[in-house]
Amino acid sequence: MLGYVARRLKRHRDRRTFREYGFEVRGFDLGRYGTVEYAQWLHPFERPKSFAPADVDGLRRFIREGDTAIDVGAHTGDTALPMALACGAGGLVIACEPNPYVFKVLEANAALNPGRTRIAPLNFAATESDGRYVFHYWDASFGNGGNLSRLHNQRHGHRYPLEVEGRDMERYLRAHFAERLPRLSFIKTDAEGYDKDVLRSMRGLLAEFRPVVVCEVHKKLDAAERGELYDVLAGAGYVMRRFLGGADPVGEAVAAADVSRRAGFDMLALPSERAADLVDDTP
Repeated sequence: MLGYVARRLKRHRDRRTFREYGFEVRGFDLGRYGTVEYAQWLHPFERPKSFAPADVDGLRRFIREGDTAIDVGAHTGDTALPMALACGAGGLVIACEPNPYVFKVLEANAALNPGRTRIAPLNFAATESDGRYVFHYWDASFGNGGNLSRLHNQRHGHRYPLEVEGRDMERYLRAHFAERLPRLSFIKTDAEGYDKDVLRSMRGLLAEFRPVVVCEVHKKLDAAERGELYDVLAGAGYVMRRFLGGADPVGEAVAAADVSRRAGFDMLALPSERAADLVDDTP
């Protein structure tokens, strides 16, 4: 009982007291992909990350060696790493993370595994226009949060504000990564309910380069907001499935009515002209 009370008090204290946390580099054996290193953030509310060959295998259905991928809401780089392994040394993952405390860990992960992965870390949020934005976080050390403007009337519990830089993502990419965009094959967004706005801000890239998209249908979005996210992608010529992760990431088809019938989930958007080639329904 005393141990339980002590843990509760520590959790309460950790949530309400600012502290900047470092990281610990850990190794993971990914079989044919070799041993990779990952900087694990030591924030008390950050769960330890793990990696498996299946994480890369599934992404290679959509990403080829030498391709470009974009990770919006990259956090510490736990999704950027398998994406970068799928892209290979000749490819590139462009990883955005606006939180300056988390970004230090993302930078560390971008520097690991030289000669095998290439990650370009960017310390800003993907927004519809350049400017300063206030994100809200769950704890005083800014571990989990984001632009929750669409969730302001709901009990998201994110009470700690942090001002961050936002950039028009498409304009920035065309200015700084123009030579990489013809190989753009994959975009992942995890923007705490702001995915619709992020994807809408990159609609020119979706139309021109037709990347596969994985986005989060946030559990606290209402039915109208979920429908808007679906419509952004459907209007761009995409068909939707559930994204399951792992070696076989393509789940069941998602119709417009389906986005409000379940709690939050990851949604896979496939260019309609290539969807049949990207989906393998063979038992």
